[in-house]
Amino acid sequence: MLRVALTGGLGSGKTTASAILKKCGAHIFSADEIGRSLMQPGEPVFDHIVAEFGPRVVNADGALDRAEIARMVFANPAALLQLNLIVHPAVIAEQERQMRLLEEIEPEAIAIVESALIFEVERDQTSPDWKRRFDKIILLTAPDDVKVARYLERMAHTLGRGLSAEESAQFAADAHSRLATQIPDDEKAPQCDAVIHNTGSIEELQQALAEVWKHLRD
Repeated sequence: MLRVALTGGLGSGKTTASAILKKCGAHIFSADEIGRSLMQPGEPVFDHIVAEFGPRVVNADGALDRAEIARMVFANPAALLQLNLIVHPAVIAEQERQMRLLEEIEPEAIAIVESALIFEVERDQTSPDWKRRFDKIILLTAPDDVKVARYLERMAHTLGRGLSAEESAQFAADAHSRLATQIPDDEKAPQCDAVIHNTGSIEELQQALAEVWKHLRD
């Protein structure tokens, strides 16, 4: 089985790229989706987060208040590291479990792990040697202003309405805070097998990924 990392900073287009590669035949493992499942009430990761950060990170419905957690950790590097030390090893272990099951069923599969933090996990030592487990690494890049604009579009879509000027400023500041914790693309690019500058249309992204997919299949 070929293990591929698909990475890129916030707003680089990883979700769209994953959907395109899935249609090509790839098996996608989303770090965010796995993380969300492990942070549900009753899961050990949920209990560990509440024990570390206190009851204020729990909503009235008993679920984690992810927005409150984000406000706490992206303004505090030590808190962010502590959160990552809880979440990253658990997410990576679950990814490994799922990929082993896939390999038993389909040994010629191409498994793609979609994660923004492939390199950051190595830097912060929250799960050492993770990057070395991949056969290939694909990096999506875009200028920061494009990434922030995409993040604002995503938040407007999530809310189901346009953003006020105050909300736009708040979410833009949030995006910049998140990007500041991520390693710049120009430092990641030399370590990757394919770099896609995702600043054009969906059709251009599809074309670029078709070339990458051909190389992966070969």
